[in-house]
Amino acid sequence: MEIVEGIGIGVAVVLVALLILFVRRALVTRSGGIIRLSVRVSTLLDGRGWSPGFGRFVGDELRWYRMFSFALRPKRVLSRKGLAVERRRLPEGQERLSMPADWIILRCTSHHAPVEIAMARSTVTGFLSWLEAAPPGAASPRLASQDWPAA
Repeated sequence: MEIVEGIGIGVAVVLVALLILFVRRALVTRSGGIIRLSVRVSTLLDGRGWSPGFGRFVGDELRWYRMFSFALRPKRVLSRKGLAVERRRLPEGQERLSMPADWIILRCTSHHAPVEIAMARSTVTGFLSWLEAAPPGAASPRLASQDWPAA
């Protein structure tokens, strides 16, 4: 009888954890503006360190949430005011195995700290439009280089 109770408790814990993940995702994504987005969290190994997640545009911020996390708060917040795109490139080496083929990697500077993000080619245009957007009358020199190679 103790084995059956243990299995029942284990199944209940797994079901509660899944429910929490789904509720979390519903709370975070309830107002739209969601994109699939991977962020490089570690650069120790070449081509590794990518963490999948999704980004949510909220005003002047891009909030990144890890895909498999119980946290309701974003893991990383990128402010449009301090963000500049340095270059873009296609996935190379090990990166081709960890992300879809049509994704583009953007190397950005956020308040003078480098950050690499990856997103679908079709999403890059919208991201760059959001990044360049500014209130009326304000200049927006967000893109460091206009001479990007065709990707």
